[in-house]
Amino acid sequence: TLSSSSAASDVYKRQGLGRSYIYKLIADGVFPKPVPLGARATGWVSDEVESWILERIGERDQAG
Repeated sequence: TLSSSSAASDVYKRQGLGRSYIYKLIADGVFPKPVPLGARATGWVSDEVESWILERIGERDQAG
């Protein structure tokens, strides 16, 4: 379900990653796919992005 969405610019700022790099991660199947919100707008399901962040934290903690 769609609990809430984050606009593309918010996702880029929050992740500290550039737009092209996020889309590369999406193409590689690593980052959640965006949801079309209109003719020229996309967003992400906030819970999916949050899960992706938590996975990165888990990987970091297992490596350290």
